[in-house]
Amino acid sequence: MSQMYGNGKETEQDADQVDPGFISFFTKLPSKSPEMGTLRLFLRTSNDQYYAAYGPDAFYVAQDVYHTNSVIKYLGAGGRSSGLASVTLKVSVAHTLLRDALTSKQLRVEIWIPEAGQGKKCIKFRLDKEASPGNLQAVEDLLFANSDFVSAPIVMAVKLATAPLAESTHTKVRSVGVAFADTTSREIGMSDFIDNELFSNLESLVIQLSVKEAIIPTGTTSGTTDRDLDLNKLRAVLDRCGVVVTERKPSKRVHGLSSATELSTNIPQLALPTAPSALSALLLYLSLLNDTTNHGMYSIRTHDLSQYMKLDASALRALNLVEGPTKVASNQNTTLFAVLNKCKTAQGARLLGTWLKQPLVNLHEIYKRQNLVKIFADDTNSRRTLQDEYMKAMPDLLRICKRFLKSKATLEDVVRVYQVVLKIPGMVESLSAVQLEDDESSALLDELYLNTIKECESSLEKYGEMVEQTLDLKELDNHNYLIKPDYDPRLQELAEKLAEVRDGLDEEHRKTGQDLELELDKKLHLENNQVYGYCFRLTKNDAKNLSKRYIELGTNKSGVYFTTSRLKQHAEDFKETSAAYAKTQQGVVKQVIEIAATYAPVLETLNNILAHLDVTLSFAHVAVNNQYIKPEVILLTGSGNLILAEARHPCLELQDGIAFIPNDVEMIKDKSEFQIITGPNMGGKSTYIRQVGVIVLMAQIGSFVPCTSAQIPVFDSILCRVGAGDSQLKGVSTFMAEMLETATILRSATKDSLVIIDELGRGTSTYDGFGLAWAISEYIHIRQLILPARLNRPSRYIASQIHAFCLFATHFHELTSLDQQIPHVKNLHVVAHVTESDKESRDQDIALLYKVEPGISDQSFGIHVAELANFPQDVIKLARKNAQELEDYNDSQSAKEFSSEVVDAGINTMETFFRKWSSADNQANGDEDVNMEDDDEAQLNNLKKHINELRPLIQENPWLQSVITAL
Repeated sequence: MSQMYGNGKETEQDADQVDPGFISFFTKLPSKSPEMGTLRLFLRTSNDQYYAAYGPDAFYVAQDVYHTNSVIKYLGAGGRSSGLASVTLKVSVAHTLLRDALTSKQLRVEIWIPEAGQGKKCIKFRLDKEASPGNLQAVEDLLFANSDFVSAPIVMAVKLATAPLAESTHTKVRSVGVAFADTTSREIGMSDFIDNELFSNLESLVIQLSVKEAIIPTGTTSGTTDRDLDLNKLRAVLDRCGVVVTERKPSKRVHGLSSATELSTNIPQLALPTAPSALSALLLYLSLLNDTTNHGMYSIRTHDLSQYMKLDASALRALNLVEGPTKVASNQNTTLFAVLNKCKTAQGARLLGTWLKQPLVNLHEIYKRQNLVKIFADDTNSRRTLQDEYMKAMPDLLRICKRFLKSKATLEDVVRVYQVVLKIPGMVESLSAVQLEDDESSALLDELYLNTIKECESSLEKYGEMVEQTLDLKELDNHNYLIKPDYDPRLQELAEKLAEVRDGLDEEHRKTGQDLELELDKKLHLENNQVYGYCFRLTKNDAKNLSKRYIELGTNKSGVYFTTSRLKQHAEDFKETSAAYAKTQQGVVKQVIEIAATYAPVLETLNNILAHLDVTLSFAHVAVNNQYIKPEVILLTGSGNLILAEARHPCLELQDGIAFIPNDVEMIKDKSEFQIITGPNMGGKSTYIRQVGVIVLMAQIGSFVPCTSAQIPVFDSILCRVGAGDSQLKGVSTFMAEMLETATILRSATKDSLVIIDELGRGTSTYDGFGLAWAISEYIHIRQLILPARLNRPSRYIASQIHAFCLFATHFHELTSLDQQIPHVKNLHVVAHVTESDKESRDQDIALLYKVEPGISDQSFGIHVAELANFPQDVIKLARKNAQELEDYNDSQSAKEFSSEVVDAGINTMETFFRKWSSADNQANGDEDVNMEDDDEAQLNNLKKHINELRPLIQENPWLQSVITAL
């Protein structure tokens, strides 16, 4: 471990020398950002570079990296624990820590470097680089040079405002303006929309864009104004989505953006009512205007929420679309992304992640994707050729283009693009050879792929010629990226001199071998050592007889290093000539990279096509290997039924040791849109309802689905309330989290939504939970709830409800009686085979069959699940005894009957009441002199009058009292 963080005694001595001054400097540093965690590292230079963390950061590093506090040193105060805590890290370890902090831990990072002119006594530092999860620009080349982004870091700014509902009304609604930036693809998006008090539309936007960080206006925490309440709700939504929140003071509108950034001569997005203020805050936070390399490079677009299916954070978790923000990417097919991601390129994987969070609602675009998948699923040879020979060789062109434009690229980047150019003709040939069923398929392939790739091929011809003229392609096999010596006269001269020096080195090597009578390269080695330069090396045994004419340089376990006066001169000449060659070549390399940067627009276009093709090939690969079929996607309006034959869960069926049982799904519009699923624990209820949501989403991203046949309507949203989660540190209980998610469903769902609810109401009492479940079910599925003002009078209170497609898994078996009140409710249950093992104790054995069939289940078999979890047998027996006693008690209570005389008397009393009240109501209806303003009060007084008249009869009748209590 000492090798990991320590840098030897010299490092510790250097640290001790600067303790007093540095501690004083450290204590005066500005405080960290309060709204988010910040990791602050200091780059120190001794003989070698290393990083150091101090104070609270030292303890964080000690626990996160080394998992022990024993690595902490204390500076000042005699080295006691009252001093400043300090931990040092190697550069490579520090970079790994910083990458993890930005991506997995969602922290802000700061890198401080020494101020110039301090020597070894380094006391003062300056902030060199600052980054956050959504803004990686400053550290991208330092930390992510050799790794591709799985998802682009998106940062957005939010502006809240109020807007009139209509020109003729004073009613105000919430207007939300959003601006977001993808610095990888150099794209800015803007959106303006009306939202509800739960910010459901904003939550959908955050999910669609995979936002990592959000900039919101500074607000108080008192919650005394409407604005403060909205800001608190906004923070809660962003926190639920795993977004880092950064607060900034509100910015003014952008003036002169077009001329300042040279983005465009006309930016229609600036005419949006609220979003331009958000754009101003975003530009200031990212400092995009300060970097001249950004000018003219960013495109601006409007993001239309209505073009994509809406998903919230609950749906993202319930459907297992992607890994959570704190999880490491997995290859175990635990997410839909892992199942569908057979992409060969980084840009393809990024696009797949975007598609999963932006399912289409445009039927024409869905058909396009489906047809492309079918083309490559039918032609296995072409698909494999494209994937293995071409897509696998494609680099992340967006990242390379960005390095070109920032003049941070190397000759290796130039060569990687050149290798892409060499691959394009073969790719065009393979795409042209794809077997097509009809002209429509051929036109689609030409439109989306071939035509654009051919245009890029033509545009990149000159690039290939430039590389062949300037680079020494023969050296590529040795991973040497060099300019051709004959490209520049000065380079040619230095190359000839280098050749002479190398010949001199080889000649000295040969002469020394003859003198020592040792075989070259096997016994006597000529090496370019990192410390000594060019020198000879022998094993310790072979070096025993070295004469004094040889100059020994050092000894280690590899052997003895030595040189001669002539070799030493040749080594110095080689070093000087190589440095001159590298310096001269650097100027030529700069010119080559500047030329390569002019091809950035073509490379970006090609990158987008490659990403699209990669995802399509991945969909086809998964469809063939997992036996998926092309679903029939239709509009929900009209006869939009959801019918799946032998549906399977795409993630669960691929898990080791699982033989998945498929099930049919049939949700017929106006007949069985609302399905209540009951059955035993672990019987497959949750899997059944979730797989429907996953299959619907797969169909709307253009993928094939795990069924034998499928008819799927286009839904505008998938809304889920699944699983029990809490956030106790934020004061949100399990039940409160459940209610918040359900509230979002009730506020957001439409008749075109798919609602998935699993075990609603478990976090409170049985009666409260059942009451909520019943009321929510009615609210979602009754089209109109009619509340009569009086008997025999037209209704004056009509509430239009949602009437959405819904799958509701529950243990409230009483909920199944809804099918008697709502015509489009259908009861289903998961099948369990039950056998009695002991008639006296009424013990039962249960076999879960994981089949879903019509009808209801009146048991949950919770004790059987406890038995499967290896509960102690004494606990199982006591649980069965108590459950049976409670069941017998309830049965005895429910079996309690009233005599027929009591029931008849109660019915007569009810009939008398309704007859008298109806008669009086009809008389009031015929009276033209009735004041309508006093109508409600008169009716209430009339009702009280008749109740008081019959009160003695009501109090004397226990059956009537039980009816009133139940109502």
